[in-house]
Amino acid sequence: MEKRSCPFCGKPIGAALTRCPFCREAIPQLHQTPGSRGVSAYGQALFRRGLLWALLAMVLFYFAGGHSGLSLPFEVPSFVIQYLLPMLFLAGVAMALYGLFQKLRS
Repeated sequence: MEKRSCPFCGKPIGAALTRCPFCREAIPQLHQTPGSRGVSAYGQALFRRGLLWALLAMVLFYFAGGHSGLSLPFEVPSFVIQYLLPMLFLAGVAMALYGLFQKLRS
C-alpha cells in the first residue's frame, strides 16, 4: 500500500485516505488532469483575467464616455476616460496575450 505523510500531524497514512486516522483532519486532495498542469493553468487564468479587464474597460468607456443613452448620476473626470480606461484595456490585452503565450508554451 502506498503511503504519504499527513500535512497536519506528519504521520504516515495511506495515499487513498481522505481523513487522517490519527488527527482526524480532512486531507485536501490534489486533482491533476492531463490538461491542467501548473504553467498551463496559470496561463489560462491570466488569459481569462486579461479578457475580463479588457471587457471591463470597454464597458466603463461606453458608459462613462457618454456613448450610451443612459446618463451616470455623477461626473467622471476626463483624464479617467482619456488615459486610465485605455491603459486598463491595453493592460488587459497584454495580460491575455501573455496568458496565451504561457498556455501555448507549456
